[in-house]
Amino acid sequence: MFSRLRSDIQCILDRDPAARTRWEVLTLYPGLHAVVLHRLAHWCWGHGLKWIGRFISQCSRWFTGIEIHPGAIVGDRVFFDHAMGVVVGETAEIGDGCTIYQGVTLGGTSLYKGAKRHPTLGKDVVVSAGAKVLGGFVVGDGAKIGSNAVVIKPVPAGATAVGIPARIIPSKAGTSADVTSADRKFTAYGITMEDDPLSQAMKGLIDNASSQDHQIALLWKAIEALSAQPGKKDCVPGDAAREECFEAERLTQLVGK
Repeated sequence: MFSRLRSDIQCILDRDPAARTRWEVLTLYPGLHAVVLHRLAHWCWGHGLKWIGRFISQCSRWFTGIEIHPGAIVGDRVFFDHAMGVVVGETAEIGDGCTIYQGVTLGGTSLYKGAKRHPTLGKDVVVSAGAKVLGGFVVGDGAKIGSNAVVIKPVPAGATAVGIPARIIPSKAGTSADVTSADRKFTAYGITMEDDPLSQAMKGLIDNASSQDHQIALLWKAIEALSAQPGKKDCVPGDAAREECFEAERLTQLVGK
């Protein structure tokens, strides 16, 4: 039990630069308190003490602002960062090393009792602030859920889900939302500018338009050179764009790339 608690404290020290000492984490971090109380509530729930499990869960909710149903499964080194307003449903499963921020809901869309109604998070998943993950599907290992995203379908391992409803961005080779190498690189809130699919699409359109503008300018210059030869009639209109005028760099800055 104590080794598990030490592991939980260490994962917070690794992921939160504001955490200074183990004593501070142990006494002042509601995310840690919620996990410890949930383990007690889950033990009661699994041994038939349903009411006591729900009572402990309710006390934890009052004390920490984090609501975890005692039937939910929470793995090791799970960090609820800030986490006020987090709701975790009865059949939800949270894998080892996950990070969940404030306002997250791991909810269900089915009313059938006993069915798998809530999502399963794999290992090292990051669920950013305000995200809603709704349904009995799997979010793969190392996936990232963007802030305020509404996820209603499975997310492949290492992928990123952003938007309403969430759009899935495939993972890049060798990258993950959490621990990816020996240096234990971690992406706070799980999102970077490169993870915005609309921004990526706009950047692609800008690059394509810039390339076309460059090609058109080269064509007009070639036509002008040919028409300037002896015996050739000038066939270049006066308003032909002989120089590139497409402001690709400025537009790229506007879309944040």
